[in-house]
Amino acid sequence: MVGLLFFALVYFAFGQADITRNGTQTAADAAALAAAQDSRDQLKLEDFLDDLGNLFDGKPAETADGCAEAARFAARNDADNLHCDALTDGRWGFTVESRSSRPMGDSIIDGTENEHAKATATAVVEPRCSFAPDESAAPSEGGDDRESANANHRTPSPGKLVCDTKDWIIDPEKPDLLPDMADLFTVRLAED
Repeated sequence: MVGLLFFALVYFAFGQADITRNGTQTAADAAALAAAQDSRDQLKLEDFLDDLGNLFDGKPAETADGCAEAARFAARNDADNLHCDALTDGRWGFTVESRSSRPMGDSIIDGTENEHAKATATAVVEPRCSFAPDESAAPSEGGDDRESANANHRTPSPGKLVCDTKDWIIDPEKPDLLPDMADLFTVRLAED
């Protein structure tokens, strides 16, 4: 009977530790997703009209920092945000390391009362669309296209965005008609 009771206590202690670790992993996941989403949502498509090819290859020249949002989401999930770093491997995203705010607490396992669970998560921003440049908008060697564009006082479209459900022809003169970044890019958890 004593052995069975001891086994139940050990099982409870490991269960408690597992719950804390899972909660911390959830906090890290939420923080990484929040950082990537905030980075995406801070950008405006009209700022990238000259660099749409790189933007839709998932490699924008500059991205906004989403780490403040990561810290906020970690705190909402009872965790401390230890590190938040933009990815440097060519992907657009963030890696976040979180630690549980509260220690494991007293249990029958010595040394765990002051231990905190740690977890890491990575979230990336990926395009839902591709960019198809408008070949007719490229100036010819003689410069006729540029002269005709100047004569009409219209900036030619750099091309269109080809998406699953809709294609958008980009009109640089009507930025209010450009789609939101959330329509063009998805945010998901990724392997580290």
